[in-house]
Formats: sequence, structure tokens, C-alpha cells
Amino acid sequence: MALEPELFDALIDTVRRFVAERLRPLEAEVEAADAIPEHIVEEMKALGLFGLSIGEEHGGLGLTMAEECRVAIELGRTTPAFRSAFGTNVGIGSQGLVIAGTPEQKAHWLPRIARGAVITSFALTEPDVGSDSAAVQTRAVRDGDVYRLSGTKRYITNADKAQLFTVMARTGDEAGGRGVSAFLVPRDLPGVSIGEPEKKMGQKGARVADVRFDDVPVPVANRLGAEGEGFRIAMQVLDRGRLHIAAVCVGVAERLIADCVAYASQRRQFGKPIAEHQLIQAMLADSKTEALAARALVLETATAKDAGSNTTMEAAAAKYFASEMVSRVADRAVQIFGGAGYIADYGIERLYRDVRLFRIYEGTSQIQQLIIARETLKRGG
Repeated sequence: MALEPELFDALIDTVRRFVAERLRPLEAEVEAADAIPEHIVEEMKALGLFGLSIGEEHGGLGLTMAEECRVAIELGRTTPAFRSAFGTNVGIGSQGLVIAGTPEQKAHWLPRIARGAVITSFALTEPDVGSDSAAVQTRAVRDGDVYRLSGTKRYITNADKAQLFTVMARTGDEAGGRGVSAFLVPRDLPGVSIGEPEKKMGQKGARVADVRFDDVPVPVANRLGAEGEGFRIAMQVLDRGRLHIAAVCVGVAERLIADCVAYASQRRQFGKPIAEHQLIQAMLADSKTEALAARALVLETATAKDAGSNTTMEAAAAKYFASEMVSRVADRAVQIFGGAGYIADYGIERLYRDVRLFRIYEGTSQIQQLIIARETLKRGG
């Protein structure tokens, strides 16, 4: 159920001020330290950001998809690492539980996830399994009242601080997704270990690491859905997550465009601001047009999802277009700033590095193309 308009407007205004006044001034510090200050994380919890997509009955804000996307656009106007601090709780780390959890599972975990007392992660990718996500090799073998879980997951966002993992593991001999099941795996179970955070190109402050499972005894009660339903659950989770990421891309693009306008209006060459040169205007026009198109696609798809429509194709299209779009906008931003765009002082080079990941995670652009084509053929046009 959507929030009352005045309440949602107040939320947007609060998030916008939080981004401008609390987060943007810390961007360089987060980049240097590769960490989000703990006091900022506590402020995020107080604002309810960890429970945006979790129902009010479990202590969250219970936003619709369209509302969540509007909030994500606002959060995109700062370094994406800040959003990642709670992004797994809002998206891929919690939504399997929201979609397929039993009443007991939801009551046990969701209130703590919503207030940030429990950080979640989504463990699908493996050393030899990326885009071919139905080919997971991590195995869960039934042993009485537990499953014995063994395998390694790679590049898992927030793994270093997560207390709960949604893990995809093979429980049957069937090939492909039909043999995959989903499990809720607490970090404190024996046999769970976390690797060192990876050194990354961008998005410093948002850490990823390996998660290893060595004969971990996962209670049968922690399985999400029936055996063999894990891949279907994962795809539903990713459908929603892709819309959220697309919205963040729109926010980052809008931030970059605003920075370009401000810089081009004061930077003078050949006796006038560079904003008055037509080739600079052409880059601004291309960026603005693409950002407006991405925003419209994201919000239209989110509204359709809220109405109960199948938006698998549209969510893939939104993620594909928005992630490719923001990369082009970031590239033009570096060009408009010139040498200053290549220097860290202005933050443009940081965002240029940050946005590159959007074309890879939660399904590469090439995977989105396959989904779009498959769904188009299925629908007959």
C-alpha cells in the first residue's frame, strides 16, 4: 500500500536533505577509507532506510516499487557506496524472504532486517558461476533435520558485515535451475567463513568478499520455499533489484548533469563560459535526454509492477538502458570537465569509476539483452 502523498513527499524531502547535507560532504572520506562512517549508518537506520521495501507489519516503511524507485533516485545523487550500506537489506538480501518466507521466518528475521539490526547478503555468484546462474555448484545435502551446505560464493556484497545470507545451492541432480534451492544461512553457523574484502575499481566503501561454506548444518526450517524453487525465487528477487539499480543510475546521471551545468557555467574559455559553446551544449543535451528517458522507463515499469503486471522484460530493459546511459553520461562529464574531470578533487573521476559496476552486477548488460529478446519473442512482439 502506498504512503499518503504528504508522508511520501516528506520522506523524499528528508532523503534529499540527508544526501545533500550529510552524505555528499563525506564522499572523499569514504573513498579514502573504503568504509562508511558508523555514525552515518546509524543515521540511516534512524531514517528507516534499511526497511524501505519491508512491510509495515514487520517494522519497515512498506514502500511500493514506484516509491522505492523515487527514493533510490534521490540516493543516487551521492556515491553509490552509501546506498550499498543498506541496499542488500532493501533488495536482494531480504526480498527472497519477503517473497517466499514462511510466517515464522518472516517474523523472526524481517523486523531486525528492517531496523538494520541484521545485515543481509545474497549469495548466488560462485568462482565458476556468474552469468550462468542456474549452474551453481554449491551443494546442500539433506541429513535428517539439516542440510549439509558446502561451496564457495564470490563477490558477495556486504559479506564482511552480514549476519544472514540468502544462499542458492544445488539440492538435486536435475540440471539447471530446477535443481537449485534457497536457504537462509546465519553467519554464526559452524563452517561459515568470510574472505578478505576485494580491492575494486570503484564504489569504495561498499565491500565484497568470498563466503565459504564447509559442511554447514543448515536447519531444514531455514529453506525458502520447496526444494528446487531457489532459482525461481532468485529470478524474482533480481527482477525487483534491477529496477532499484536502474533508479540509482538515474539519480547518479542527474547528479552528474547538475555538476556539469554548474562547472560549464563558470568555467571560461575563448572569452566566455564553456556552457555557451555548442559542442558542450550538445553533450549536455544528449545526457539530459537519455536521463529523462531512463527516468520515464524506470517509473513506468515500477508502476506496472505495483499493478501486478509481469515486468521481467521491462525491468531488464530499464536496467540495461539506465546502466548503459549513466556510463555515457559519466564519460561526457569527464569530457566537459576536461583535465579537472580526470583529477580527484572534483569527484567526477570517482563517479566515472563507480558507475562502471552498474553494467555488470545483478545481471550484465548482455544478460539483460538476452532476457529482453527472450521475453519479446515469448510475447510475440
